[in-house]
Order: sequence, then C-alpha cells, then structure tokens
Amino acid sequence: MDSRRIGESLVLMCSLFSATAQIEQFDTWMAYELYLLLASALAYLAYTYGTVMHRTSPKPTPVLQQPKRKPDDKFGLIWMSVPKNYRDSGDDGILTGLLLGPLIAAALLLCSLEPHPGDGLPPDWAIEAPIQLPTRNARAPPPLVALLRGRYNLLSLATFTSAILLLHVSASQWLENRKSAAAMTTSPTDGERRSVPRSEGVRGLYFIFFTLGSAGSLFVLRIVLEVLRIGIWQHLNLFDVIVGAIFYQFTLYVALRMAHRGLTLGELGLICFGGTAVFMEFLNITTARIWPVTTAFLKTYRLPTPLVVFQTALVAGPFLTGFLIAPLLVLSRHAAQTPMRRQRRLLPSEALRARQRLAAAAAVVALLIIFGPLGLWTRWCLGNRDPWIWAVLWVVSRHRRVALLAYWAALGSVSVAGWTRQLARTRRTLPNPAPVDATASPTSALFAASNELLDRAPTLKLNERRKFFHALVVLMFIPGIAFDPAFTHLAFSAAFAAFVFAEYIRYFAIYPLGAAVHRFMSEFLDTKDSGTAILSHFYLLTGCAGALWLEGPSWLLQYTGVLVLGIGDALASIVGKRHGRHVWSPSTTKTLEGSAAFSASVVASAWLLRLFGLAEQFSTLRYVFVIALASVLEALSDQNDNLTLPLFTWSVLVVARVT
Repeated sequence: MDSRRIGESLVLMCSLFSATAQIEQFDTWMAYELYLLLASALAYLAYTYGTVMHRTSPKPTPVLQQPKRKPDDKFGLIWMSVPKNYRDSGDDGILTGLLLGPLIAAALLLCSLEPHPGDGLPPDWAIEAPIQLPTRNARAPPPLVALLRGRYNLLSLATFTSAILLLHVSASQWLENRKSAAAMTTSPTDGERRSVPRSEGVRGLYFIFFTLGSAGSLFVLRIVLEVLRIGIWQHLNLFDVIVGAIFYQFTLYVALRMAHRGLTLGELGLICFGGTAVFMEFLNITTARIWPVTTAFLKTYRLPTPLVVFQTALVAGPFLTGFLIAPLLVLSRHAAQTPMRRQRRLLPSEALRARQRLAAAAAVVALLIIFGPLGLWTRWCLGNRDPWIWAVLWVVSRHRRVALLAYWAALGSVSVAGWTRQLARTRRTLPNPAPVDATASPTSALFAASNELLDRAPTLKLNERRKFFHALVVLMFIPGIAFDPAFTHLAFSAAFAAFVFAEYIRYFAIYPLGAAVHRFMSEFLDTKDSGTAILSHFYLLTGCAGALWLEGPSWLLQYTGVLVLGIGDALASIVGKRHGRHVWSPSTTKTLEGSAAFSASVVASAWLLRLFGLAEQFSTLRYVFVIALASVLEALSDQNDNLTLPLFTWSVLVVARVT
C-alpha cells in the first residue's frame, strides 16, 4: 500500500474510532458493532495488501509469457461485476464505502445524545412542529426520544450495509481466486473476470441468487444473535434486516448499471447506503400511517417535519418515475441514436414526429405519476392537506422566501445565459454581436450591452469553468442558509429532483431539449465524469445540501458544505495548480500549497460568519484541526470530493464538539 492510501485509511479509521469511543459511554453494544466493523476493515486491508492475490500455479509459465498485472488487481468488486463497470481511479475507495456511512450515522447519534435546548429543531428553522401519530399508547415517547431511537436504528443499518458490502467484495474475490487457481493463470486483462459470465442475463440471475441467499443468511444470523443475547444489530428488527438487505443489494446492482463507469466502489457503497436510508424512512412513515394506533412513534432519522416528507417525495419520486416510464425513455434514446438509413419507411419528418410523440407520452405519464401516487402519498402524510397548496402558502408566508426565490432565479438565469454564450465563443460558432441601436427600447439596449460585455470576457479553461460553479454556490446558498435554512432545505430537495429529470432528458435524448442539455453539460466534464451518467452536479448539490439535510444542531454546521466546496475546494484547486510545488505523494497531484489554501480559506470564512453574527461561537483550535484533517483527506482520497468531503467534515465537526 502506498503512502497516499495509508494516509487516507488512517484519517477515516481514526475518525470513526473517535466517534466510537464517545458512543461507548452510552451504549456498549453499539460501540462493539463499530469496533467490529473497524477490525473487519483492517483485516480486509491486511489481507488485500499483505498477500499475493493471484497465486502462482504449480507449473508456472515462462516469465515472458506471463500477462502483466494491472493496477486494479487488488480492487474490490461487488458480486458479478467486473473492473470495467467502475470509474477509473487510483484505488477502489473501499474504506469510504465501509466507514463513511457509519461515521455520518454516529455523528447524528451523538447529536441526539447531547442535550440541546428547545424542541430539537435547528436554530431559526421556521417550520411547524414534528408530525405525531394519534396513538392510544400512553407510553409513547416524545419526539426527541423517538428521534434518538431512530438514529440508533440508522447506525445499526449503516454497519449492517457495510457488512453486506464487505461480504460482496470478499465473496467476489474468493470466487475469482478459485477460478484463476483452477485455470492456473491470472485474470483476463480485458476488463473481464473469469468468475463472471459474459452474459448480462446470467450475471443478473446469479446476483439475484446471491442477494436472496445473503439476505436469508443475515436474517438467520440476526435470530441467532438475539437467542444468544448478543447485542449486535439489536436496534434492527427482523423486518429491517430482510428489507434492508434486499433493497441495499438491489440499489448496488441498479446504480452500477445506470451509472456505468461513473462510480468507484466507495462512492457506490456510500450512495446506496443513503438511498437505503431514505427508503427505510419512507417505509417507516408509510407503515406508521397505515397502523397509527399500534405504532408508538415515527421511526425517522430526522424529526418528522413536513420537510422530511417533501424530501422523501422529491428525492425518491424522480427515481420511481424514471423506473415506471423506462420503456418510453429507452425508446426515445433508441430513436435519437438510430441513423436515418436504418429507419425503414420513415421520412425525416415522420421520424421527428415519432420522437415528439415519445417525448409527449413520457411527459404525460410522468405528470400523472407526480400528481397521482406521489402527490397522494404526500397529502396523506401531511394529514390530508394538499401538498401543493401547503407549499405555496408556506413560501408566501414570509417575504424573505419570495425574495430568495427571485434572487436565485435571477442569479441562475444570468449564470446559465452567460455560460451559454461563453461556451458558444469557445466553439467559435457565435457570430459577431450586432451594434447597439440607439433608437431601440431600453430593454433591448440593455441586453445588447450585456452581450457585448460577455463577448469581451476571457474564455475560461475547464478547471476554471468548474470552479466558477463552486463560487456560484456561495453567492446562492449563503444567503439562503443565513436567512431561512428550512426553506433552503426544501429548495435543495426540489433542485435535486430537477437535476434527476434533467439527466433523464439529457441521457435519453428527450426531444427537443436532450441535445442542448447534453452539449451544455459536456463542456464541464472531467476525468471523474467518464461514465454514462453525469454526476458532478449531483455531487456538488448533495455536498452543499448535506449539512442542511442532516439537520445539525448549530448554525456553523449548516454552512459546512458551502464553505468546504464553494470556498475551500475551489481555492485549493486554483492555488495548487498555479503555485503548487510540493506534492503529498508520488501517486497524487495534490499539493501542500493547495491544502494550506483550503484550510486557511475555510477557517477565515467561518470567522467572518461569526463576526457578522451568522454563526455562534466555536472552538477555533478544534475547528482548525478538523478542517486541516479534511484538507488531508481531500489531498489523499481519489474519491469524488464533492460528495465525500462535506459529509466527512460535518461528521468530524460533530465528533470533535467544535460548537
């Protein structure tokens, strides 16, 4: 293992160990779960990097005939997957997939274990009280106690899914070693594996058998642990075990196919854990609404306010919609990719009308799903209040929300228009701007002047284009978090839903916007967006929104994503590329100068927020230590830092008790 991988492993393992040591003061068995996970991760690394993966055959072939070992020989893979299914990276990120989810869940649990004044909502959140079920149980816990129980369940779910991921990786490697030993050779070098059939249908069948077998085995193991009075996974009931195991493995398979070559193993594990947590929240809310009399409390991982209900609908709803209209989407992509010479008996006008009909059908069915099942479910959870009317009345109830909407719309429109013209200049397709007509209207003259200004602006390189959007999130989201964090919470969820539908339009070439969206997004791609799906904007949005979605107990925590990505990561990249001289490791291009710029800029920004009264007092020494630790992870990790870095920083800020 090289020094970069060692440093990344130490940062993640030490952070989770520190959180576990604090949890041990409250719950010994929960701490044992985390210690066991840490020991298993350490044992996996020791075996992977301490032994030769492809053992020498009894009759070795001559040296000149032996295939060259690829750098991904030690990469972990889920069951029935091959290296070419994953994004090219310096490592598989297995510790990110195993440990970052439990670290986030442990930080949430620590937030509930610490006493906080008030009703448990973050400060200055203008949202109604948490939803409570009509129950006849006199012993029903108050919302904060119910939240504590829910977060115990979340942490057990995190260690449970990590165990499943480790089971997949170990089983996949064991089978590959066995097949390679039987063939007395190494694995194929064409991105395939000897243990994985070439047929996608056979792979899917094997994956289903493995999913059902592993879920059944874990179900039996949970019963045995309960009989032996061993408190491992005691906060998961048998329903959670069987449903969580099946759904998590289902998301592993679907995400790997939908985002082909777009995810590392670590990113895949973290995203699927998040998806499983949202699904379990949806399932728990639905179950409690069906049987409100026999259910003591809503088992959610945040306080069950309308924000959680809307977020569940806005995040899970687009994926459900895409799944249901998948045939229309696939037909649209096929029609857009089929050359005219292969479209039998179709004139160009007829082919265009066919694409228009497919787009119209997809839009109609999507609207029926949104206003039908999704709208009815949201209405049901809100106590038979219409969600659309509730949202409108909630927005207009405060003038600052209307002002924020207008501000975001103006800033977004100017940014998109400016970048469209900037990218057109890059392609050298934009004609010379027309001169300003003095007799024209003031509005047209203003647009002409702004276009002339945009034409004179310098053309930016790829890295500068991408970091511009990091700076844009600061201008957009700092005011929202400062003046109305609850409204910004909901706005982030709505933006996530819009991004999902925009990706459907781009990838499936929905007429007439598919090509335009694809051209626009293609100008901002880097090496980490080499797959079928474009994920960078999802990562940037999720990284900025994560601190609000997790509903931390302090003002400072709510700014974590925006400060880390909008300011720290952007300056680290710019300073590192222009002035970086000392790299962290031979296997990375990140520099000490860039990391120093990251730490200094984030700490300075946090202090400015404190001076302007937008953040409470905090321990500067601890904050500097946590941000420095985050800068080390940013420099050493080969995972997408837009996703992992804000979540890691938020979790460690909680563990370190900075506020």
